Amino acid sequence: MSFSRSDAMAVADLLKVAAQTEILPRFRNLSAGAVRAKTSQLDLVTDADEAAERMIEAELRRLFPTAVVVGEEGVSRNPRLLDGLDAADLAFILDPVDGTLNFASGLPLFGVMAAVTMKGEVVCGIILDPISDDWAMAVRGEGAWIQRPDGSTASLQVSPAVPLAEMAGNVSWRYLPENLRPVVTGNLPKVAMAADLRCSAHTYRLIAAGHLHFSFSSSVMPWDHAAGWLIHREAGGYTAHFDGSTYRPANRSGGLISAPDEASWRAVRDALLPPQA
Repeated sequence: MSFSRSDAMAVADLLKVAAQTEILPRFRNLSAGAVRAKTSQLDLVTDADEAAERMIEAELRRLFPTAVVVGEEGVSRNPRLLDGLDAADLAFILDPVDGTLNFASGLPLFGVMAAVTMKGEVVCGIILDPISDDWAMAVRGEGAWIQRPDGSTASLQVSPAVPLAEMAGNVSWRYLPENLRPVVTGNLPKVAMAADLRCSAHTYRLIAAGHLHFSFSSSVMPWDHAAGWLIHREAGGYTAHFDGSTYRPANRSGGLISAPDEASWRAVRDALLPPQA
């Protein structure tokens, strides 16, 4: 079994339909009851997240009847859905609205993400920006590109390596253990710039296109990273957990750092984290 570019475009088109019918009509148009806290007021779900996930899941099951579908909101209700990812012949990992806090705040910085795995290996990644109406995409072994609605494409390539003091990146430290938070935040002046977009979708699009040098994430839930990890890798980048181990969607601990190459990854890791982290 393989997953082709035409398969990827079928999924990309599905994400776009979901955005147009379930997400964008609700953007800046959410009633008070349409936004709910999950674990905290910084961890939200909206009617758009849930409706888009239901639609995408139903259509994926129609197009790929034997596939496992794992969505962020479904896992919120039933965490055991994650248990079968490594064994599934074909699985889809969905984040129907990545950057929900931005979406609920009326900030046009959110995306729709889908990753495809086979036996736990990511073989396709798709990140739709509903506002710019294009996709960042990758198929394993075939590179990464921006796909525009008119069919034109532009290849993605990570930034050339630069010294640590010149690096700009996205640093999401909210889920770090309490003892590491002051260490990481205290080390941020070692890089040129560090922000948090509150959106993995746009972070991965930026690092894959060479507009940021690195990303640092304290949370490794698969819907936040599987699609972007492959896009960044196919654009020439390097990603590993804090301990240097290889990323797999089934591994949900240890944090992630992405950078243009392994030497840059090590420079960021050594600068921001203590040796034993």
